[in-house]
Amino acid sequence: MKSRNENILLLRGENLGQIKEDSSLEERFQNQTLRPILKLQNDLLILIFKNYIAENKNNFYTLNLDKKLLFIENAIQKDTKLRNLYKGVILALFTIEEYDLFSTHSTTLNKRLISMLIERLKSQLQLFEL
Repeated sequence: MKSRNENILLLRGENLGQIKEDSSLEERFQNQTLRPILKLQNDLLILIFKNYIAENKNNFYTLNLDKKLLFIENAIQKDTKLRNLYKGVILALFTIEEYDLFSTHSTTLNKRLISMLIERLKSQLQLFEL
């Protein structure tokens, strides 16, 4: 029987993005861990934000494009409950070693995670339309 770590790595698939010998720790973590998890969890990430709009901010649909993009960014940066939900959905697919690394470098890796999440949601804005 495979271990949890082996199953998670199989589920996530291959690395996304280039990993070079001179890549920084953050860049390696981004391409080996964060990108594959964000890709795997994409449908759930979108659904979470759709529910957030429905439950809290129905005026989203009346905003223009620029304000919708700003709304996404502000929601994730300022709503602690939403941000923590997203972090939980992503961290749940870390291996034990990845979580150890993340917790050791939490400031820089957390910023990278949130930034990538925001950009992913913004790039799929059309999925939030009614």
